[in-house]
Amino acid sequence: MIETSLKTQTGTGVAAPAPPLVVEHVAKSYELDGGGIVPVIGDLSLTLREGEIVSIVGPSGCGKTTLLNTLCGLLAPDAGRIRWHGREVAGQPQNVGYMLQKDLLLPWRTALGNTMLGLEIRGMPWAQAEDRCRAMLDQLGLHGFADHYPTTLSGGMRQRVALARTLVNEPDVLLLDEPFAALDFQSKLLIENDTVGLVRQGRRSLLLITHDIEEAVSLADRVIVLSKRPTQIKAVYDIALGADRHDVISVRQAPGFSDYVRSIWADLDVVLQ
Repeated sequence: MIETSLKTQTGTGVAAPAPPLVVEHVAKSYELDGGGIVPVIGDLSLTLREGEIVSIVGPSGCGKTTLLNTLCGLLAPDAGRIRWHGREVAGQPQNVGYMLQKDLLLPWRTALGNTMLGLEIRGMPWAQAEDRCRAMLDQLGLHGFADHYPTTLSGGMRQRVALARTLVNEPDVLLLDEPFAALDFQSKLLIENDTVGLVRQGRRSLLLITHDIEEAVSLADRVIVLSKRPTQIKAVYDIALGADRHDVISVRQAPGFSDYVRSIWADLDVVLQ
């Protein structure tokens, strides 16, 4: 069962802070150019708690990206409510980082310059922004590559720069739309591990869209399975593995990991029939 209440009572009788994200009965449709309506999201509710990593999987074209675009204010829902830290927000919420499958690095800027972009827009003093960005690049394994341009970096390195650009703004919540899908297996594992470590270390919350079921299970505390359009929640899995959740390789080797993967695939097979 998915918890959607705004606040819970602590043992002292004081209301606990609202979760970072609460989605209540959200629906979204597209209007076709030639007339007619295509329902994409149908009556969907979920909660993302503080410090939690949630993966969302579903059939191709079911509306996963539309869901993220709606959550972050790029699209307006047709119905329902989206609350960030207990408040409905008009437009794009603050302190939310959104990262796509494409790195979208500016080719005329170095790795450092791309990472600094958001801080420059916010007006942070140059020296302070540079120090913060160099430290973030170093933390993501890019020491010595700050002055390299995107064309000289591998795909995995480019995604690390994109991740650094997102994390350096210190968002409370990360929305990631298949950011590792184009990477080779080794690069994917390494950047997944870095991402999980930084998210858990900073007590951030993460909502991840992915087609990779093993990735979904190895990274997340919960996996949400979506149905075909109009998409709704088909199933929710609380991932209870005894492995070190900071190490995605250990999680993949933990007893029970394969059972989760098989069960989620079975749900997707039912959905796709």
